Amino acid sequence: MSTKDFILSAAGVRMPGIIYGTAWKQERTAALVEQAITLGFRGIDTACQPKHYQEAGVGEGVLAACSALGLQRSDLYLQTKFTPLNGHDPLRIPYDPKASLPEQVAQSFQLSLKNLHTDYLDGLVLHSPLADREQLMEVWQALEVIQQSGAAKQLGISNCYDPALFEFLYENATVKPAVLQNRFYADTGYDKQLRAFCRQQQVVYQSFWTLTANPKILADSAVKALAEKYQRGSAQIFFRYLTQIGIVPLTGTTSAEHIREDLAIFEFELSSAECALVAALL
Repeated sequence: MSTKDFILSAAGVRMPGIIYGTAWKQERTAALVEQAITLGFRGIDTACQPKHYQEAGVGEGVLAACSALGLQRSDLYLQTKFTPLNGHDPLRIPYDPKASLPEQVAQSFQLSLKNLHTDYLDGLVLHSPLADREQLMEVWQALEVIQQSGAAKQLGISNCYDPALFEFLYENATVKPAVLQNRFYADTGYDKQLRAFCRQQQVVYQSFWTLTANPKILADSAVKALAEKYQRGSAQIFFRYLTQIGIVPLTGTTSAEHIREDLAIFEFELSSAECALVAALL
C-alpha cells in the first residue's frame, strides 16, 4: 500500500484504507496473515476471542512477514478487541470470568500483547456493548486507562447498531471512540444515522461482512457496468466506493488473487456521479 492509501483518524493514528480481517481462520491464521502482509496489506484486525479468532496465529503471521520483508512494527496497523463474557465460548475464556470488569479488560489486553508480540496496539476495540450503560462505561474507562498509558493508540467499539447508545458513549467518554466497526448490511439500513454521526465527529467507520451480506449490490447492473468500464470486479467497485465515502472496509479473503484485487482498489477512482449510482443502492 502506498502513502495515499492511508487515512488519519481523529486520534491522529495512521490507518490503512482497507484492513485484513482474521476471524474464522483457525489453524490457517498464521499463514494467511503472512500472505496478506507479504502481498501488501498493512492493517490487521483480530480479537482476543478464541471462539472466532486465533490471535496467537495472527502474531506468528505478523512476525514471519515482518522478518521476511524487513518491516518495522510501526509499518503496520494492528487492531484487537476486548470481548465481553457473553461473547466467549465458556470453555475458552482468555481471562478470569470472576474478575471485575476492569481486571477482565486488563487481563485480555495483556494476553493480546503477548499473542501479537508487541508492546502496543494501534487500535483497541470493545467487541460489543455490554448489557447496560453502567457496565459499558466501566469497561470503557478500563480501556481508557490502557489508551492513556500509551499501550493503545486509539479506542473503538464494534457491533454497536443503536445510534442513541453510540452517541451516549461518545458524549460520556473521556477518550472518544475513534473507530466504529459494524456489519454492513441492509438489515440495519447500512447504519445511515450512525455513519452521519461518525462523519460529524470524524469517527472512522469500519465495515465488515461487506461483500457476503450484499450479493444484490454486487450483481446490480450499475455496479456491473462500472466494473466493465474500469476493467475491475464488482467487489472492487463496491470497496472503492466505500473508501471514497470514508469507510474502511475489512476483508477476510483467503485467496491471494482476491487479496491483490482488494489492494488494487486504490489504482482507480470513481467520479462523483458514479459514486451516486452506487449510493442509490444502499
